[in-house]
Amino acid sequence: MSPSDQKSEAILDAALPVFVRHGFRKTSMADIARAAGISRASLYLSFSSKEELFRAGSARAHAKTMRSVEAALDSDGDVLSRIELAIAAFQRDLIVPFASSADAAELFDTNMALAKDIAVAARARLVALLARALAEAQATSAITLDALNSTPADLAAIIVAAMEGIKDAQVAGQNLVEDTRLFLRLLRQALTRNSQAG
Repeated sequence: MSPSDQKSEAILDAALPVFVRHGFRKTSMADIARAAGISRASLYLSFSSKEELFRAGSARAHAKTMRSVEAALDSDGDVLSRIELAIAAFQRDLIVPFASSADAAELFDTNMALAKDIAVAARARLVALLARALAEAQATSAITLDALNSTPADLAAIIVAAMEGIKDAQVAGQNLVEDTRLFLRLLRQALTRNSQAG
């Protein structure tokens, strides 16, 4: 990694807690420069605006998260345990850092305004990865979706939609981790019963 890349990474690391503490609108480039331990002029050499910096942080976080998701799905264990690990990685890296903020809704809205393409691409990749894992499990008869009249792609899309709903509820005060675990227990029970019935 070049010194310039290292500097940008350090700035993005410093910016995240500032955005969490103050929200996007109230955070200034001066706040970020101060947190990064550099001058505003030096900050502007790396990022021309707060919007550019936020988008770069989103791109970095999504790329890192998707690597963690892939590693979880490629790990050992039954398909639902691996899906649980993948969803936990997705939430831990992309939702939890902002969800504790008093300005969580604003931060999620800002991400969709400034980096919607990045978020949508990551969501599509997550659905595709989950669908592949489910299809592989179905091919080995580890699970069967016949009684659900569903395909791996359909089920993957529902899992991700449920995660989004749980995220929105969490911002409104629900418990992200516990609600996710409950949903995944329900999914496991449905697929286990489904498999046994087949």
